[in-house]
Amino acid sequence: MTMKKHVKQGLAALALTLSFNAMAADEGPIKVGILHSLSGTMAISESALKDTMLMLIKEQNEKGGVLGRKLEPVVVDPASNWPLFAEKARELLEKDKVDVIFGNWTSVSRKSVLPVVEELNGLLFYPVQYEGEESSENVFYTGAAPNQQAIPAVDYLMNQVGVKRWVLAGTDYVYPRTTNKILEAYLKDHGVSEKDIMVNYTPFGYSNWQSIVSDIKKFGSAGKKTAVVSTINGDANVPFYRELANQGVDAADIPVIAFSVGEQELSGIDTAPLVGHLAAWNYFMSVDNEANYDFIDHWTAFTGKEDAVTNDPMEAHYIGFNMYIEAVKKAGTTDVDAVKDAIIGVSVPNLTGGYATMMPNHHITKPVLIGEIQDNGQFSVVWQTPSTVAGDAWSDYLPGSKDLISDWRKPLHCGNFNVVTGTCGGKADVAASN
Repeated sequence: MTMKKHVKQGLAALALTLSFNAMAADEGPIKVGILHSLSGTMAISESALKDTMLMLIKEQNEKGGVLGRKLEPVVVDPASNWPLFAEKARELLEKDKVDVIFGNWTSVSRKSVLPVVEELNGLLFYPVQYEGEESSENVFYTGAAPNQQAIPAVDYLMNQVGVKRWVLAGTDYVYPRTTNKILEAYLKDHGVSEKDIMVNYTPFGYSNWQSIVSDIKKFGSAGKKTAVVSTINGDANVPFYRELANQGVDAADIPVIAFSVGEQELSGIDTAPLVGHLAAWNYFMSVDNEANYDFIDHWTAFTGKEDAVTNDPMEAHYIGFNMYIEAVKKAGTTDVDAVKDAIIGVSVPNLTGGYATMMPNHHITKPVLIGEIQDNGQFSVVWQTPSTVAGDAWSDYLPGSKDLISDWRKPLHCGNFNVVTGTCGGKADVAASN
């Protein structure tokens, strides 16, 4: 037998082995990792997202699963501990052999997980608004980028409310700091002077708000319309809003617009004194739409609680989960690389009456809504964009980012392509070094 024939037979045997391995990988349950804090400071926000995923998986299994396979949830608790998020992600991918992960809330936890999913070629669906300045081929960002929340919120306050002085109050980690860096640049581009911008950061779980709220009141007493743009995260929001009420900070005088406070967080607060304060999201429970009503009915039935609330990151998981299911169907497999290729361009219904589409930069299209807090803990929509907005991974207002685009399609296949130099930077996450 010639050497050439030996090689051909060897290659055929290898191809057959790989084929059998691929078939074996596509048998049995599709394992779905759920990576959300069920304890610690972020549990107030993240526990409901774990339950949302369990509901979506249960409903998909009742439809027969996907590709003839049932879905199996694998739940872990990273406990609001950022390094533990990375350990749990590695455990999900290496030990539990999950096909996909849905998880994280804070950007610091996402950045902890990012190198793990890239190293092990995992898939992460991230459902919460974030600061941008990142693009990974292994992450799908189903929450809002700054141009889908922070920038429209500031435009609303500037143009509709007449705000001239700005308090940028946030929790001390990457999301608030990067978002506020973008907002400071944006405000200054629009003629706001540095003395009319106050920036404040507090730790996770912060509770002693008396002096900070007092400073906000003083800053707002200069005769110019003042607003607070809040990127405060987690359970620190409860004492913050309570102290606003204690010191008589009324929404008519100094409105607060929040990016991380939704129906879930308000369910633990007496909202009567907070009526009129605002939040910017891409979904509210109060949206008048049949798809939304169905989702709420399913959620209350699943939880067994008539007063259970829905919120924006839950909708982002709803969208991301359905996009994943459609991509798996389209690819005919759960193979990670095949799903990554198949998901770009996939459109699924959102809960506000339109559709969400996965863009080549792994961000989705979303409407932007401004909601006003009501005394029942819900939001009344006071403004929204006329159509959906495509998420931008790189801010147009930061010098190092304004010339960058992300496109994970071949042949470009780059997370930070510089349109001026025509080169790919090769490192698709500059925010970590900022």
